[in-house]
Amino acid sequence: MIAVRAQRAVVDGAERPATVLVDGERIGAVLPLDAAVDVREVVLAADEVLLPGLVDTHVHVNEPGRTEWEGFASATRAAAAGGVTTIVDMPLNSLPPTVDVAALDVKRKAADGQVSVDVGFWGGAVPGNAGELAALHEAGVFGVKCFLLDSGVEEFPPLVGEDLAAALRAVAAHDGLMIVHAEDGDLIGQVAGRRYADFVASRPRAAEDRAIATLLALARETGARVHVVHLSSSDALPLLAQARADGVRVTVETCPHYLALTAEEVPDGDTRFKCCPPVREAGNRDALWQGLADGTIDMVVSDHSPCTADLKRLETGDFGQAWGGIASLQLGLPIVWSQARERGHGLPDVVRWMAERPAGLVGLERKGRIAPGADADLTVFAPDATFTVGELHHRNPVTPYAGRELSGVVRATWLRGRPVDLDGPPRGRLLVRGAA
Repeated sequence: MIAVRAQRAVVDGAERPATVLVDGERIGAVLPLDAAVDVREVVLAADEVLLPGLVDTHVHVNEPGRTEWEGFASATRAAAAGGVTTIVDMPLNSLPPTVDVAALDVKRKAADGQVSVDVGFWGGAVPGNAGELAALHEAGVFGVKCFLLDSGVEEFPPLVGEDLAAALRAVAAHDGLMIVHAEDGDLIGQVAGRRYADFVASRPRAAEDRAIATLLALARETGARVHVVHLSSSDALPLLAQARADGVRVTVETCPHYLALTAEEVPDGDTRFKCCPPVREAGNRDALWQGLADGTIDMVVSDHSPCTADLKRLETGDFGQAWGGIASLQLGLPIVWSQARERGHGLPDVVRWMAERPAGLVGLERKGRIAPGADADLTVFAPDATFTVGELHHRNPVTPYAGRELSGVVRATWLRGRPVDLDGPPRGRLLVRGAA
């Protein structure tokens, strides 16, 4: 048993002094700071705060098939370096995509023995596989993802019309979860060239708003539980709030890049900033923060979507040709904290958005909190320390945050009762929905 003493710890939604007893892989008790214990002690420095390990439910690992883009070894090291102790891997950009149980088995075999943090998996919903969704659910995926427009990879086509309705009915039948990339392809324009303003105009807020309206109408009709991924359009917030008030089972995430970056600051030709949907204007960013504050947006996850440097077309700066995705798995906590503290939010808010609620989304009751019986997944965080973004653990560290100064340094990450050694053997486990 180990006692971790912290003058500052985020426990039960508040920051307070605490002694956390770690009993094997679990938290045995949360005691007062000065509690007498006859066990080995770890004492945090005065400038450190003890947080639960973060949970990132939106990560594209891309292995197998496109492992040159990322991979389980590099992605999970990056996660651990950033205070993230659990990730859930997306079903696309790997080959094969995780659209049936056989493909899920391939994914698990690829990950086995490589992961430095705990890893779960999403399944995929594509045209023609509605009959596979119950089997994927039984095999332990945490839900299934679909796109309402071209995903960017031909092996993962979008769901539209009756295909979408059929998939939602299938998910509702086993009370699963459908997570949705919601943009309407009919409102997406073609774009070429270096002007970022042209790229933003090609993917307007209206494309998100219309797709979200379509999804919500079908969720009402089918009773399916749905989750909107990477919300960037603040115009959709009233629609989402009203649907929830009407009883639609909908949750919403946004991402660090939509909370930290603005269209006005993106240099023309700097395709490191390209993601879909795009980073929008400063006023839109402010409205997303308000959505977080009032609870319309439930959580913040990375949408870590890396690629090789050549796919970013850095040499031409062509936003039409560049891959759309931002790599930020290792940086999510300091990115969000740097912005949150300036807006009057505290670390308990960040923990709620980046640990508790993502864990709740996928039913991981032992993750995302410091409480008796929870997994002893812990992050030692120095909120007032600063650093300049440099070398990262991502396989391809192409990121718009390069050279930025951020607040908050992760000094240690514990996975199930022991500090993670990034140079040692990986100790992460593969997670299954509903498993104890």
